[in-house]
Amino acid sequence: MTAVRNFVSGLMAGILVAIGGSVFIACYGEGTILERAVGAFFFSVALLCICYKGYSLYTGKIGLMTETHDRAAFSVLLWGLLGNAAATVLLGLSVRYAIPNVAPAAETICTAKLAQDWWQVPLRGLLCGVLMYLAVSIYREKGTATAILFCVPAFILAGFEHSIANMFYFGAAGMLNLESVGYLALVVLGNTAGGLLLPLLSMLGAPQKEV
Repeated sequence: MTAVRNFVSGLMAGILVAIGGSVFIACYGEGTILERAVGAFFFSVALLCICYKGYSLYTGKIGLMTETHDRAAFSVLLWGLLGNAAATVLLGLSVRYAIPNVAPAAETICTAKLAQDWWQVPLRGLLCGVLMYLAVSIYREKGTATAILFCVPAFILAGFEHSIANMFYFGAAGMLNLESVGYLALVVLGNTAGGLLLPLLSMLGAPQKEV
């Protein structure tokens, strides 16, 4: 039952990411940079609600593995990721047909993503992971959503790669194939490295306890 709860929590987080992604695509289209900035800002409603409700989002949880890395924590992470993927892909496909004008913008976004050199993908994913870690950790430590409202638009407008959001985009674009799966795997690796980067560096720089 624990696995089921973790999967369902991941599903709920994925639903919110799909909603945020829908808003961004709606503003993307032929929009100006200002309209896209508005879309990026409102995408942050996804992470904001996920944090407030405590749902399981892979890119928000991975940085916490430096604190708790037992079997239960890995289970939360894995089942949450599977729930994230199921919700975003299925809702992406649904939105593609329910709101047809979403499809062309999603296709444009995904075509550009697949045009990158392979090494650019995990690097962009890493930088997104850093911002996601900061957004979630500052929320947890300080009890403020300010970092969420700035970090989420920042990674979107900078062109960094968020694996769960991209799953929604590829579903909405109808571009689910081996190439896109390989691309998404690279983004997951980058997000993982980015989410762990700052907490691991903090551990290395922490003062050693005297014996």
